[in-house]
Amino acid sequence: MSRGAGVAESSDDRSASSEEKDCPSCNLDTSKDSKSGDDSSSESSLESESDNEEPKPEKTNGELRESSTEEASNQEFNEIQSHCEHCNAENKHNELVTPRLLSRGQFLLKVDTEGTYQCTETGLIFEVNRKVDIKYCVLSWSKYADLVVKPWVVGGPLFDVKCDPTCLTSIHFPHSLCLGHCDANMMFKVLHVKSTGALLEYTVDHSATHVKWHVSSLSPVGPVIQSEETVFHHGAVILYKAIDHNPSLSFRVYIATNNESFIKDISKSVKHSSKKFMKIDKPPVCQKLLQNGKKYRLISEPEAEITPEEIEFVDGSLLKLKSYSEVYLEQPAEFKLLLVEMDSEEIVWKAKLRECDWVQHDQNPNVSKSGTSGNRRRKMSSSLPDEVVYDKRMKQIDTSDGVKTKTLLTDTQLINLAEKLGKEWVKIAIANLKLKISDIDAILEKKEDVTINKFRMLKRWQEKEQSNATAQNLWNCLKNVSSVEVQDVLKGFLQET
Repeated sequence: MSRGAGVAESSDDRSASSEEKDCPSCNLDTSKDSKSGDDSSSESSLESESDNEEPKPEKTNGELRESSTEEASNQEFNEIQSHCEHCNAENKHNELVTPRLLSRGQFLLKVDTEGTYQCTETGLIFEVNRKVDIKYCVLSWSKYADLVVKPWVVGGPLFDVKCDPTCLTSIHFPHSLCLGHCDANMMFKVLHVKSTGALLEYTVDHSATHVKWHVSSLSPVGPVIQSEETVFHHGAVILYKAIDHNPSLSFRVYIATNNESFIKDISKSVKHSSKKFMKIDKPPVCQKLLQNGKKYRLISEPEAEITPEEIEFVDGSLLKLKSYSEVYLEQPAEFKLLLVEMDSEEIVWKAKLRECDWVQHDQNPNVSKSGTSGNRRRKMSSSLPDEVVYDKRMKQIDTSDGVKTKTLLTDTQLINLAEKLGKEWVKIAIANLKLKISDIDAILEKKEDVTINKFRMLKRWQEKEQSNATAQNLWNCLKNVSSVEVQDVLKGFLQET
């Protein structure tokens, strides 16, 4: 590990006056830090305001290398690994350990003996002197934006670590910077947020990937940097697709630093949107370093509506609202997305998006919980085969209110069903829906997208049936179709009537 200028001094040796010189802001408490663990207990009021509250006690054996029991969607903000040709990668021999994922994004790591352990989920490295249980989580920098004052800027994720501080010798924080260009002129410190204020504490050392800090006490902590030269960031491009019943495609494209706090903020922003989204799994790591203030252009092949098309990159870690570009295609089709540096015209990132990347949106974690609980109730309501349950339910509706069975299907429902029909849709149209081959030929002559063709086929059936184009009638026609997805959609139609 190489020492950067001005960061070799430990927190034990610094004086209050030297700290004030480095950070003159009145928001920061620059008094000498204590080595006691008192602050870990005094932080309860501060932590209650954070994104990650203390989870309810639960039984866990979270031993080394134990797999997480939570769904993969809860790990959406996990560290994105990257390799940079400019960084001097080091051979590390830390013991890799996998923590247990608790509720609200918190991790639990149990270690049985003294040693140096690296978390596979967050990249954190813990040096411990005895057996200890460590609980930790990623926090948002935006909550503490007022505490990061120029010339200091965010250098990596912000963490809240909880354990007996006397058991932890040091913590190595992952950072998202490339040090290949300006290592000698860069100073690292750790912002330590306490109930009494915030401290800028000296680091012990830093490497191409981590910043080492001697543990004084435990509360929200994260690396910050000060540099006389341009800062280069390892970047990532995160994609989300809007889920709706329109045949068009709409995507959100986020350009971020490779920083877990930033990536978690993006995930939260999407989750709390009024629309539903699914994450598109594409290689996220940028192949070229990102620079603050440099302009980039997002390009689609074939052409799509992109707003905004040109982006001036800014590390948005401290911003509550994360900026993104919208990519809109009126007709669904596979396409390429490229992020290009405008000065050099070099490609920074690219990906090809295909229909298979988003067809499984039924598994999207952003779908409302009410739909899931409703499915659970339906499954528990009867042990009879699904066909018997739905047929009996519709007979009950017929006797109580015959008007309900006459409710016609909407275009939104038909496009939803069209998305689930497979390559056998022509056979279904003729054998099950009793359409003529001339109807199919007329649809195919338009040479439109295959989903649109299926939609027009269902509309033709609807026109033919007129007042009988109900969910019950369509169920009767298609209940023998082998596709599970088609059956699920039809059952949903019956529930809506």
